[in-house]
Amino acid sequence: MKERSKDTQTLFCSIVLNNMKRSSSFLIFTVLSLPLISAVGWELSIPSTTTARSRLRVREGSRFKIAIFADLHFGEDSWTDWGPRQDENSVNVMSKVLDAETPDFVVYLGDVVTANNIAIHNASLFWDKAISPTRDRNIPWTSLFGNHDDASFVWPLDWFSSSGIPPIICPSVSNSSSWSSDDGCGFRGTTRVELIQEELKAANALSYSTIGPKELWPSVSNYVIPVESSDDSIQVVALLYFLDSGGGSYPEVISNAQVEWFKTKSNTLNPDLSIPELIFWHIPSKAYKKVAPRLWITRPCVGSINKERVDAQEAENGMMRVLEKRSSVKAVFVGHNHGLDWCCPYKDKLWLCFARHTGYGGYGNWPRGSRILEITEVPFRIKSWIRMEDGAVHSEVNLTSD
Repeated sequence: MKERSKDTQTLFCSIVLNNMKRSSSFLIFTVLSLPLISAVGWELSIPSTTTARSRLRVREGSRFKIAIFADLHFGEDSWTDWGPRQDENSVNVMSKVLDAETPDFVVYLGDVVTANNIAIHNASLFWDKAISPTRDRNIPWTSLFGNHDDASFVWPLDWFSSSGIPPIICPSVSNSSSWSSDDGCGFRGTTRVELIQEELKAANALSYSTIGPKELWPSVSNYVIPVESSDDSIQVVALLYFLDSGGGSYPEVISNAQVEWFKTKSNTLNPDLSIPELIFWHIPSKAYKKVAPRLWITRPCVGSINKERVDAQEAENGMMRVLEKRSSVKAVFVGHNHGLDWCCPYKDKLWLCFARHTGYGGYGNWPRGSRILEITEVPFRIKSWIRMEDGAVHSEVNLTSD
């Protein structure tokens, strides 16, 4: 596909952005359905990541703290005053949390952008803005994907009015090589691989996000990050695992291939189960439905909001059974449900936790905040709590046995 020239792209986006009015309803008309990335195309697009990153390490005499930013949803209604204002509000939430907690590491837990609301083909412009509060403070971070991050653009209904922009009829996906810079078909979305590529380019070695392994198609980013001890004799104090739970251009699943990858990787890195392990993905597994509080959040669950039902993955293909068998796995952290922020024990084996809805984008008017994790080396302990935009702290829970 030929790229739209810069001048043409600017003119086209200007026409779109200057003629749109916000609409609360959408006509489900997708310009292009994003195809699943083929194994060949994916392999060719993976860049060499040779940028030197420092190792994550607990500072001597200190604790290792992680802030989780979930469901930011940057880019919504970007053609209105409302949309950019929500993004600025989200930046303010993150800034307040970062300044109050001064974390050692940040996890962007999916739905960083709402790509199906972004009327340009480069969603990484919004992704970059979402990362900026962390990058500007020189804090390392990592990111994984949610179901909105590479979803296809959907036309707002009022764009079809007499004063709006008429629909554009684009060639089929199979005929995409024939597109020209003048046919108006600039909305193809930004793939997961492209988003991570752009993130790594602008990261200044602060991003720990990783592309691949490519053999885990249809997933894109599955990786593990060790947190090293301040004591050289111990080496690794915790292992952080990140998995792509799909959505957007992929099924909402943890695939069989991912399960096997985790089994192999965890058995290699932690064969005697001596290193505590924490798991991160975006869409909750069906196990979350089993432990969900009925009405109010009561012990042993800990949290402050329980305002909706768990919206779970289509399938997790035995992943939870694998995690149950590993006594080293202490907790799983997810986002996706904006109206849930609880942690509940699962079969007395591990904790299942929701993050707190951080962004002003996305549904729900519940107050915004961030789930914080804190790892203490001696005695070893993992604690978690919620830090709110207004500075309040609540829902502290110990995720390890005393």
